[in-house]
Amino acid sequence: MTIDAFIDALPKVELHVHLVGSASVPTVLELSRRHPGSAVPTTEEELRDFYRFVDFPHFARVYRAINALVREPEDVATLVLGLARDLAPQGARYVELQVTPYAHHLVGMPMREVTEALDLAARRSLAEHGVELAYIFDIPGEYGEEAAKVTLEHALQEPPAALVGFGIGGIEQERPKYRDAYRSAFSAARAAGLHSVPHGGEMSGPETIWEVIDGYGAERIGHGINCLSDPRLVSHLRDTQLPLDVCPTSNLCTGQIARIEDHPLPRMLEEGLYVTLNSDDPPMFATTLAEEYRVAHRVFGFGKEELAQLARNGVRASYLGEGRKQELLAEIDALVGAG
Repeated sequence: MTIDAFIDALPKVELHVHLVGSASVPTVLELSRRHPGSAVPTTEEELRDFYRFVDFPHFARVYRAINALVREPEDVATLVLGLARDLAPQGARYVELQVTPYAHHLVGMPMREVTEALDLAARRSLAEHGVELAYIFDIPGEYGEEAAKVTLEHALQEPPAALVGFGIGGIEQERPKYRDAYRSAFSAARAAGLHSVPHGGEMSGPETIWEVIDGYGAERIGHGINCLSDPRLVSHLRDTQLPLDVCPTSNLCTGQIARIEDHPLPRMLEEGLYVTLNSDDPPMFATTLAEEYRVAHRVFGFGKEELAQLARNGVRASYLGEGRKQELLAEIDALVGAG
């Protein structure tokens, strides 16, 4: 079996992908034509140019422009189903999709209607594409106490049936001024049984990773790539096997690394850290979940067993039921044995 065929066939889970950031060109074109007059192009060529990022602030501006197209519950469902359609041919079986309820709140969508759209889309994604969906509600970290309050209220009062986690994203450098509000929101979410899955150490240093560990009770961390400069943190992450959801192409496109060859993924694994491989905002970064596995092979020289181990890591770090985890792990082992 060729490496490309192996990657395509490898059962995968996607643990770090954002609802708005998952919108592929066909999905965005559907939305931009549904809502004409926005800042988002309505032709494929212009849209691909629109997606050529120079740094994280530029990415954030584009992300906000796409987000402004999501005005009705139907748009939310369109995004979810578009992601499932795009992931199914890549061998993806399960997705934990990060949703930002505050963005929908700002345009006046009622919580109940957003939740109904998410529930409907989850059912259709499984029925039509064979992709099982779970949701993580995340706070946009630069928006402060109101965003934390709205996100928590939605998670506790009107949660979708498949809600499993509570997170925070956005510009990490803005978080310290809202420290108490964010810690309080995570405490309440965890008390309600939601898993803590914050971003940390993507665009800031080890101090943010320590904060999500100590202040948010992180059970899994988005990115975490800047952990390596702190030996004590590396030792803690290795000893606890706290999973880090790594997204190499995203880090390149947002300027967190200068070259893909500079990505710390290989060293993180050499240090014995628990790493999963994900896509983050794939169409915006001209990547896919399967392409991230190809990058791991092409750039870092990972072979079939190393790629399979990353897939296993994702399954084990997910919030799937134990029986379903064992089924996927058995599928991965069978593919390795056949390949």
